[in-house]
Amino acid sequence: MKVSFDFDNTLSRKDVQEFAKQLVDEGHEVWIVTSRHDDETIASKNWHFAKDQNKVVFEVAKKCGIKVEHIKFTCMQSKSIFIKNKEFVFHLDDDTIELMDILESGDKCKPLNVDHINWLENCKELIK
Repeated sequence: MKVSFDFDNTLSRKDVQEFAKQLVDEGHEVWIVTSRHDDETIASKNWHFAKDQNKVVFEVAKKCGIKVEHIKFTCMQSKSIFIKNKEFVFHLDDDTIELMDILESGDKCKPLNVDHINWLENCKELIK
């Protein structure tokens, strides 16, 4: 199964990292879909303040076993645009606007809020 995690305030959390690693170990296709700007955009705009800001994303991906090619920087575009029609089972995020965009897109991907008390159980139920 194909699943997606936001990074900031989601996959940056240790408990979410443990779950993502478990999913990778079970053979699921795990993605990071983040609103952050990619390194190429940062460099092209000469945003020196943002240099190396994505280093932590790549470090966490490696720790969890997530492939580099499964990291999508949406550069502040709605994540729903990337997720639509790509057969994700769920997307876990803390941003209610992003989650509503996914819901309203009509895609089969189930938007789940990491701040909900039952987020882990909800994720596990969807991948059964």
